[in-house]
Amino acid sequence: MPEVLQSAPARPASGEAPARSLFTLLTASTVYRRIAWIVLLFVLELVAISIWLDAATLSRANVLTRLMHNWGAWTLRAIVAFASLFLVFGYLHARSVVQEMGSRSISDPIRRAMLAGHLGSLAVFGLLARVLFAGSAPGVWTNAEAAGFIAAGLLAIVLGCLAFLPLALWSRLWRSAGYAWAHAGGTAILVCWLGNELRLLWEPATRVTFLIVKLLLTPFLAVIVSDPATATIGSPSFHVVIAPECSGLEGLGLMLAFGSVWLWLFRRDLRFPQAFVLVPASLMIAFLLNSVRIAALILIGNAGAAGIALGGFHSQAGWIAFNAVALGLAVSSQHLRWIARDRTASVAAGAPADNPSAYYLAPLVAILAAGMLSRALAGQFEWLYSLRLFAVAAVWWGYRKKYAGMDWKFDWLGPAAGIAVFALWIALDRWAVTTSASGTVPGLKPGYGMAWIAWLSLRTLGAVVAVPIAEELAFRGFLLRRMVSSDFDRLDYRQTSVLALLVSSVTFGLMHGARWFAGSVAGLVYALVLRRRGRIGEAVAAHATTNALLALWVISYGDWRLW
Repeated sequence: MPEVLQSAPARPASGEAPARSLFTLLTASTVYRRIAWIVLLFVLELVAISIWLDAATLSRANVLTRLMHNWGAWTLRAIVAFASLFLVFGYLHARSVVQEMGSRSISDPIRRAMLAGHLGSLAVFGLLARVLFAGSAPGVWTNAEAAGFIAAGLLAIVLGCLAFLPLALWSRLWRSAGYAWAHAGGTAILVCWLGNELRLLWEPATRVTFLIVKLLLTPFLAVIVSDPATATIGSPSFHVVIAPECSGLEGLGLMLAFGSVWLWLFRRDLRFPQAFVLVPASLMIAFLLNSVRIAALILIGNAGAAGIALGGFHSQAGWIAFNAVALGLAVSSQHLRWIARDRTASVAAGAPADNPSAYYLAPLVAILAAGMLSRALAGQFEWLYSLRLFAVAAVWWGYRKKYAGMDWKFDWLGPAAGIAVFALWIALDRWAVTTSASGTVPGLKPGYGMAWIAWLSLRTLGAVVAVPIAEELAFRGFLLRRMVSSDFDRLDYRQTSVLALLVSSVTFGLMHGARWFAGSVAGLVYALVLRRRGRIGEAVAAHATTNALLALWVISYGDWRLW
């Protein structure tokens, strides 16, 4: 089918046009919007496939299944890396062509037949996957089934791409990108090879971590249990084994990714090459903090709080350290004069000093920080859950003048939507979980009297008041509108796009872990209510109603899994 493009309507001139954000471009351009739909579709499908299929269950008795067992995961990573790098290299190589295409719109609708073929290929892919990944003995048709499995997956990718953009447009993009495919392919293979080879660093990294932990424990423990051969270290009453996964390399990878993205996003505010110093400095600090975390865990366990050491502290201290280093990198990049550019001139020229992102995101950041702290200090029972409530209250008081100017009104629609989300949440939970882990919450029982009543009251108040306000301000007040305009605080909620609606809802859902699908649907309902009424109070009322009914359900039936 020939490529059908037409010029997009020209925007009226009104002085100097403001710089448009990436999200604004996605909304304004049909081509960019279609590509965004493709990316969103493939990401959701890839996440589902990664969760569902485990290459370890494949048989090694046949050629193809053995190759899939040994190289399937890395091949998938290489494909994802190639696609991402090709988009980047292709854009850099043919920026003018891509921008010209992005300024036009496509008259052809989304091809439903191609989309149906994509879904049909996925269905065949799924049926063959059930056979291949069942862990049963291979049959005479196993190689043919594996070939069909691979072919169905590749066909689904091709049909999914053609459903949104015509073949002629893909051909033009490919030709204009030149040798970007070679650069992307070579880089993807190199990245995957390095990722696999990094496992070789686990043993030396573990040895270094072991030595640092021993050095940190020396001033505090009279007798240190130390076995370098097994990486066992601690006191006679409490000692741990430093596993390769605890050597700190995962934290270094996260920190490297965060630092690189941060330098790219804020490159105009930084001085180069000085700013590059932030990355190795943050990596070194992250590695040292991992050793401090292990030493602190041992000292906590040696003090008699083994439950806290092996429970909340073990699982949360790493994230607390990562967030601390990330925050330090962000602050230092903006305030160290040797690294940060002088912004006095831009402020004097009229740049707004007020940052609306702060008071939309601060309550959620406060909840996340308080949650990490309370879980780190908890054993089997999170006594300090109420820290979230007090953290949000502190932020609310600090920005009270800003929040007073928002529209917190609501009518019947918000609570009605909240009731519907509650019913859907319970239904999806009953469908996904076969057995209900009912009973009293571990660590605290009604017989504890006032302690039980106080904890339960604050827990409920946090769920019904603090969490809805924080999450709605962040996901609906900020993210939903920020995807449409950089000047999001001035944008009416009813002018947000469908793409922003879906992405903000899925992002909200991912915050709910295993219940990500129910969370995504809930976020979508809250966003629709917000768009319908055009006020933040309606979404908060819907969210608060859902959480209040969930609290009533948990207390009434003892179904503590939902909390």
